[in-house]
Amino acid sequence: MLLNMKLNGVQTALEIDPKEMLIDVLRSAGMKSVKKGCGEGTCGACAVLIDGAPKNSCITFAASCEGSEILTVEGMGNPEKLHPLQKAFVELGATQCGYCNPGSLIAAKSLLDHNPDPSELDVKEALDGNLCRCTGYVKRIEAVIAASHEMKKK
Repeated sequence: MLLNMKLNGVQTALEIDPKEMLIDVLRSAGMKSVKKGCGEGTCGACAVLIDGAPKNSCITFAASCEGSEILTVEGMGNPEKLHPLQKAFVELGATQCGYCNPGSLIAAKSLLDHNPDPSELDVKEALDGNLCRCTGYVKRIEAVIAASHEMKKK
């Protein structure tokens, strides 16, 4: 079947098997930020924004995304022009191995898109579905708060 969607701002049509999970389709399309973690929808490493809402792509059938707008970390920014969240994660050391970063960045972007001035509790709740084995969570929370302040300046 042909899947029509807007992927990172670009209208895209991909030939898929109706049984394919979104994570596999996105990775085949070159979106390497979408990480395979648990495969059960519990770790958040595969999170993407689908029509503005964070969803775990490992438990989302690609076919269900017909006509949707999907954003991965590749669509947030790039090394030449980082999104304020990406910049804050780097500058504040909110990363170590980096495997879980994309899902955390997606969850944080969703939060800031809907709440540009989050409290620490808001950030904790938004990142709750994103597991990290390396750094813990304090620096991630600080990075999201810092990014929110930076984004308000613009």
